[in-house]
Parts: sequence; C-alpha cells; structure tokens
Amino acid sequence: MDAMLQDKLSCRRPQAVTAGLRAAETLCRQRRLQMTKNRWMVLESLLEADQPMRAYELLRQLEMRLGRRLSPPTVYRALDFLVEQGLVSRIATKSAFVPSTHADSDLPRVFFICDSCGLSAELENAKLEALLERDAASLGFHIGRRVIELQGTCASCLELETKPAAS
Repeated sequence: MDAMLQDKLSCRRPQAVTAGLRAAETLCRQRRLQMTKNRWMVLESLLEADQPMRAYELLRQLEMRLGRRLSPPTVYRALDFLVEQGLVSRIATKSAFVPSTHADSDLPRVFFICDSCGLSAELENAKLEALLERDAASLGFHIGRRVIELQGTCASCLELETKPAAS
C-alpha cells in the first residue's frame, strides 16, 4: 500500500487518536471556542472508528459509554460544531461522518470510499482545486461547497479479491 495512503489510514492508532484530540483542543483554544465533553466524545469516537459513522451510530456508542440515554440533538449539535470547525467532514453519499485530516485547510477534500469494507481516506489536491476554480470561472460560477467522493475498492479489499481461495 502507498506510504502516503497508509499514513492517512493510520488515524485509528491510539497515539493518533490522542494527537487528534490534542490538535482539536488546541485549535478550539486558538479560536476561543470551547471543546465540550460531548464534542470531545464525538470526535474521539470518530477518531477511533475504522469507517465513517452515522449520527445514530455515534448516539448509540455514546449512550453505551455513558450508561444513559441521550437525545439525538446532543450528537447533532456536536457534529455541527465539529464540521463547522473543520475537525470532522460529512460523507454525503453515506450520511456519515469522519475525522478531518486537514482541519485548517480550505482546499477541497477528496474522499475515497471502499464499497467493500467501508474504509474512507481523505486527501487534498491543490491541482484539483486550481482545475475546479478554472472551470468554474469559465462558466462564471462561484463554488460554494465542495464535496468530492469517489467510491470503489481499497487496496486491502482488492488484494483479498485477487488471492486464490484456500483449498
């Protein structure tokens, strides 16, 4: 597997989860925003997840963790904040959320989503941004929101598909 892609997929490691939470806390402090307990737990759950999570999956996970019922707006408010701050991205085609690997960047995010295992990887591409801006300008179009999601099969699943079945 490509080293850059492997690095993008490594966010599930415990040290990466801790680093992601610290970075989010630092970003919020710099912006004079509060990282509440609910926001922290939602982000932590997403950082630990091995694939995008839907809001109700997060809700159930937090309820189990806390040992009490929560209302859906609790999770939705936390997700709204995290998305607004660039700490989390929404995968529109899956109605699910993933931690963002580029919280302080305005470049479009490209999501590669595996149809087999659900894995998602996020990359930024300045050349793609320039191409999109050029094409938009030629149409007299102002780009507001950018969502680029590519679905297919990840390297691990492709490898599994090409291995001969054991006899």
